[in-house]
Amino acid sequence: MALYLLVFAVCLLVFGGMVALLLLSGTSRFRTDPERLLTLFDQALENRVDETEWNAVMGYPIRHDDYLDSTRRRAQRLMDEHGNHGRAARGRPLLDETGHAELEALRTHLAGRQALRERQHNVK
Repeated sequence: MALYLLVFAVCLLVFGGMVALLLLSGTSRFRTDPERLLTLFDQALENRVDETEWNAVMGYPIRHDDYLDSTRRRAQRLMDEHGNHGRAARGRPLLDETGHAELEALRTHLAGRQALRERQHNVK
């Protein structure tokens, strides 16, 4: 009987510890920052990004910044309208010429906005 109670207490301690650990640990979050988008845009413009990486970042909503999310949606729209689906794996550009020009303009706008925000942050 004592052995049964000991095993029961150890199991209860292990399961209770696991439940407490799961309750206290937070969920992991992926936060896309402007630098990550700029890096991805640069890679796409230089034809160094693959479609899987593009879809992984562009397919995930950015909930903490509405402007970044609208930029992500515009880039995704560019891929839908001007993308060369499946051709990037064969060494072809991810976007056609029109999409490339529009992505370059979107990247320039995002970089300018980011530089302005950094200057405003440094003034304060």
